[in-house]
Amino acid sequence: MISDFTIYGEFSVLDLLWVLLILVVAIIIAKGISVNLRRVLKDRMSKDHVEIINKVIYWGILTIAFLMVIPVFGVNPSGLLVAGGVAGIVLGIASQSVVGNLMAGLFLVIERPMKIGQTVNIAGTAGVVEDIRILSTTIRTFEGLYVRIPNEKVFTTDITNYVEHVARRLEYRVGIRYCDDADKAISIIHRLYEEHPMTLKSPAPDIFVDNLGDNAVEIIVRIWAPSKEWYGVKKELLWKIKTALEEQGIEIAFPQRTVWFANELQKREMREGAEDPSMH
Repeated sequence: MISDFTIYGEFSVLDLLWVLLILVVAIIIAKGISVNLRRVLKDRMSKDHVEIINKVIYWGILTIAFLMVIPVFGVNPSGLLVAGGVAGIVLGIASQSVVGNLMAGLFLVIERPMKIGQTVNIAGTAGVVEDIRILSTTIRTFEGLYVRIPNEKVFTTDITNYVEHVARRLEYRVGIRYCDDADKAISIIHRLYEEHPMTLKSPAPDIFVDNLGDNAVEIIVRIWAPSKEWYGVKKELLWKIKTALEEQGIEIAFPQRTVWFANELQKREMREGAEDPSMH
């Protein structure tokens, strides 16, 4: 019995020229598509991702061309397809996680929920995106640790992008004493906001008394800043608020308790009783 992969008979020079023509045309088409893809996608995704897509399309076109020409040599492509299908099933079962990460990586390239250099939080891991590969994403945490996260987990979990939006809100809760002037405190904070070079006028700030607590009048301060400058503004402005309020005699309140001991309370009641004639 003759194998499916056996070359049958002879082939003419014309057949050889036909094969060469198909392969040359396939190469020209593949390169043309690659050039146009680079031009279209260069501003939409990273260079690495563009190259991966180009290679997949390029070799896919050449594979189709190869399957078109092998019958000229008397090779039955059905045997190749069956063998390839069996091998694909075996490899797919053995590497399900790899395939899942590969597909997730392609979807991340298309959706682009984050970019290299952005600050994000992925499944509780916060830091700067160092690289987005086809199988995994690398995060550099704020502690300087490098964390590799499989793309399948990245794609199926919540992603918080801290800098994708141009503006980000910062919020303080400032507690002052009841004897201090709340309107004056709000005016001081508002002036500091207007003087800071990195705070945004739109959206407008929101500064108001939010709660009359047990130990303090609580003022909420909500201010917007550029996302990339948010952390620096948050640190700097909080210290300026504290020092400016103290310079104007407005103190930051702290919890206070009055404690009476039993013997002192008894002496106080006796003293008050002696001073009040109606008690006798």
